[in-house]
Amino acid sequence: MNGQRIGYIRVSSFDQNPERQLDDAALDRTFTDKASGKDVQRPALDELCAFARHGDTVVVHCMDRLARNLDDLRRIVQGLTKRGVRVEFVKENLVFTGEDSPMANLMLSVMGAFAEFERALIRERQREGITLARQRGAYRGRKKSLSPDRIAELRRRAASGEKRLHLAKDFGISRETLYQYLRTEAVRATS
Repeated sequence: MNGQRIGYIRVSSFDQNPERQLDDAALDRTFTDKASGKDVQRPALDELCAFARHGDTVVVHCMDRLARNLDDLRRIVQGLTKRGVRVEFVKENLVFTGEDSPMANLMLSVMGAFAEFERALIRERQREGITLARQRGAYRGRKKSLSPDRIAELRRRAASGEKRLHLAKDFGISRETLYQYLRTEAVRATS
């Protein structure tokens, strides 16, 4: 009996197109996460791991879409293959079955290490680019959620004793953002 071919797709941001990762693959079912690679919470991956059965094949575009780092990659692949699930990486043209040779395990480690290294380089270049843009005055960070008038109203209502949860809902911001606005005011008041 042949198992199902199950696709796993992860995109880092909500504006990325998930279809391009496995657009040519014939799949019976697909699980998609919209989360950063560093994010521990990947509900679709958890669902996939619970869904996959002996004889199934999990198809992933490339290693860095499946795992956050080399340890994570090994853990996920070994966890699936121990249950009789094949894991196939399209970009790297690698398949792991659990009956892998020492060479296959070496390839998993080497290719996973390269993917982890590449992500680290990308983050470093991004930080350097932001630093240079700040020096030129071109990078101002994320746009404020509220206008100065709305911030003043938020602070006034908070000072009058309104509950933080209600304020966050009324202004359409998270509680953490609300606390950041209030902390900024507290720092100004003590300066």
